[in-house]
Amino acid sequence: MSTRVLVVDDTAVFRRVITEALHGVPGVEVAGTANNGKLALSRIAALQPDLVTLDIEMPEMNGIEVLEAMRSGSIKTGAIMVSSLTSRGGQLTVRALELGAFDFITKPERGAAEENITLVRDGLVPIIRAFERSREIRSILGAGVRKPTTPPAPHPIHGASPPVPRHPRRAGSPIVLIGVSTGGPAALAKLLPALPSDLAAPVLIVQHMPPLFTGPLAESLRKKCTIPVKEAMDGEPALPGHAYLAPGGKQMKVLPGTNGAILVKITDDPPEHNCRPAVDYLFRSAALHFPGRSIAAILTGMGNDGTEGLRLLKRSGCISIAQDEASCVVFGMPKEAIAAGVVDTVAPLDAIAGVIVRSLRENYA
Repeated sequence: MSTRVLVVDDTAVFRRVITEALHGVPGVEVAGTANNGKLALSRIAALQPDLVTLDIEMPEMNGIEVLEAMRSGSIKTGAIMVSSLTSRGGQLTVRALELGAFDFITKPERGAAEENITLVRDGLVPIIRAFERSREIRSILGAGVRKPTTPPAPHPIHGASPPVPRHPRRAGSPIVLIGVSTGGPAALAKLLPALPSDLAAPVLIVQHMPPLFTGPLAESLRKKCTIPVKEAMDGEPALPGHAYLAPGGKQMKVLPGTNGAILVKITDDPPEHNCRPAVDYLFRSAALHFPGRSIAAILTGMGNDGTEGLRLLKRSGCISIAQDEASCVVFGMPKEAIAAGVVDTVAPLDAIAGVIVRSLRENYA
């Protein structure tokens, strides 16, 4: 069965670029096109596509308004947002992801038509494949059948209170590390507000995103949380009860400062796993400079970024948590970490904040 896609964009040129990008992709069919949001809703009702590629900025009814209408109407069609590389595009994309859009791509800024088609294809196809896998898993779980995936973690979740790993109490201030990709903005919008204002550790977050997107995400999260949330700056100290989001297009690591301070370092070091920022890059620095002092969580996302970093953290005795399959948008990064045997506890998204808080209290207080 093919995945049927509706292409929505107010420019004929970009409708053609996306249509051509999807042409010939195995198992993918372009079901139709629309040039504005109102027509898109009509075509969604008539064509019942599996996915819609949705331009964010359109006349009459923009992409956010379409998503809100889909949400209020309980329309199950998935959405991939198509965003411009602008500050406004970043703000609207973050809002779309919080509303439940599956993922997003950015419009090529320049280049010949064939080059742009290739760029869009390379961006869309992995997202569509991840959507297909997610849809399959949700169908199986919805039918009450557990799909065999990976060996269970040492402490799989049972009920609402996951077990907290017990490690020898460590000297020095603890650090909370979070790595996340596809589905991350919505996941962070649930997890971070559940952390208390007196959290006894800084929170450092790597969310796979390009420049101009992480700033709006940090601002959106700040409005929802009792702890301050900001896009990280080079050289600033990481303070307990504060959250720092790695800037898009940069790498973020932690280094020791004077008097036991934890310093944030932002670099232009190369991408890892085709990602900058990369989860492994942050985790590796914490393992090297602050051994045994981290509580690290791997959340929803494609690929395996974070697994090797967790392996290094575990060697020094860190506590590791993975989001469970049922609550993930994409069970990729957590699945790889679980399969590698570097996870202590698997928990649903709404329980992970509690695991972090109890782990801090029982292992570092």
